Amino acid sequence: MNKDKPIIEVNDLKKVFKIHISGDGFAGKVKSLFQRKYKLITAVNAINFSVRRGEFVGYVGENGAGKSTTIKMLTGILVPTSGTAKINGMIPYENRKKNAEKIGVVFGQRTQLWWDLPVRESFDLLRIIFRVSRPLYDRQMEKLEKALDLKPLLDIPVRKLSLGQRMRCDITASLIHNPPVLFLDEPTIGLDVLAKESIRNFLAEMNREEGTTIILTTHDMNDIEHLCKRLIILDEGRIIFDDETAVLKKNFIHEKQIEVEFYEDDTVITEVPGITVIREEGCKKWLKHDNNISGIGDVISVLATRFKIKDISVKEPSVESIIRNIYDNRIALPPVTYQNSLSA
Repeated sequence: MNKDKPIIEVNDLKKVFKIHISGDGFAGKVKSLFQRKYKLITAVNAINFSVRRGEFVGYVGENGAGKSTTIKMLTGILVPTSGTAKINGMIPYENRKKNAEKIGVVFGQRTQLWWDLPVRESFDLLRIIFRVSRPLYDRQMEKLEKALDLKPLLDIPVRKLSLGQRMRCDITASLIHNPPVLFLDEPTIGLDVLAKESIRNFLAEMNREEGTTIILTTHDMNDIEHLCKRLIILDEGRIIFDDETAVLKKNFIHEKQIEVEFYEDDTVITEVPGITVIREEGCKKWLKHDNNISGIGDVISVLATRFKIKDISVKEPSVESIIRNIYDNRIALPPVTYQNSLSA
């Protein structure tokens, strides 16, 4: 299997929704029954990207940016207005059954489990639906039970599970047939810190050990920072950034915060290029560092040479703060070029 060959290919994919406009007031509503008016809303606007086998890609944007609409087209739930998409070489909305056999899908706000059945029976029904042999199913479940600590949950009706427990079960349900591609739409929404950490660790291990290709849409940028090496950002249905997460940080982090603890509380910092003191508390000082003036390594070297330092740490802005700044200020991003490297 060629790992460099794209497993997901999207070309000029577009989705336009036709929305009925209701008239104002009672008379307007009655009139609209006979003279219907519509408006067109473009949810996804001619996007292009490719994903290699084994990639873990973050797919992010504001509410209404087109994330979930894209996922629904890639999973065959929606038919695009124009353009094409291929998963495992198949067009998903033309081959829904075959496509479903090769993908796993988790929608954080919806469950694919049967509400009144014990978890175990829901899994067994999915085994039959996906035509997974009993020996293969048993091997897969043994692995998933251990990784996601499912054993205490198997005999509990789905309706009695907590949100975190249900998410672990929904992720398991999406992996019963061991698909090569997994789509996760807000899989950690509403979860507590421990539940999020457990699911993140599992997903990272599965991507690393099994080579599963994962597309993750989320509003939790901690998920992105912990899991995704590549990031695709949408804005009003268009891709405005597609590159490694590290590239986003490199291009948009111009300031860092340095926390320094000195041995002497009367230390005065002067004439260090790119450094501004923003807060002081006893022996500790918080400094702002400007990347455009000097490198962080040079600054640390100067501080260590001139002063007696007990401890030092460097903090950079999170991916969340960078993306928020891009949206708030509508910062112009460099041309999208990442997908071109896939066919190079």
